[in-house]
Amino acid sequence: MARQLKRKDGARMKKDATVRWRRLRFMYLYTVVGAGGFGLAILAMPATMKAAFQWPGDEPIALGIVGSVYLAFGILSLFGLRDPLKFVPVLLLQLCYKVAFFVGVGAPLLVSGRFPAYAVVTAVIFATYIIGDLVAIPFSYVFARGNSPNAAQPVAAVR
Repeated sequence: MARQLKRKDGARMKKDATVRWRRLRFMYLYTVVGAGGFGLAILAMPATMKAAFQWPGDEPIALGIVGSVYLAFGILSLFGLRDPLKFVPVLLLQLCYKVAFFVGVGAPLLVSGRFPAYAVVTAVIFATYIIGDLVAIPFSYVFARGNSPNAAQPVAAVR
C-alpha cells in the first residue's frame, strides 16, 4: 500500500511515486542483520570468519576495512528503519557496489574459469541483496524532479 508522499513544505510531488514501505524497511532490516552482523563478526573474530568462509591469505587491513564498511552499512540502515526515504542512498550505494563486484570481479573470474569455490557463498548473498534492493528502492521517487525536501528555493538577486 503506497502512502501519499509530500515534501516538508506540504507540496505534493510532481510525479506519482510508489513506495513499497514494507519492502524498503525489510531491506534496511536485512542490511542491519546481514551486513552489520557480518561486519561486526569480521572485526570481532577475523580468524573465525576467515576459517568459516575459507578466505585465503592473511590481510588484516583489507579485512578490517571490509568489516568496518559492512558495519557502517548496518548502522546507517538502523536510521533507515526510522526514516526510510531519507536513507535510500544507503541502499543505492549497496546496490551499486554489489553490481560492480559482479561486473568487475565475478564475471571476469567466471569467464576465465578462475572463480574460486569459496566466493560462491558471497556471490549468492550479494545476489539476494541486489534483488532485494531492486525490488525495494523506490526508483520513481529517487529520480523524480522536485521532490527533495531540501531542494533549494529560488532566491532573489541582491544588488
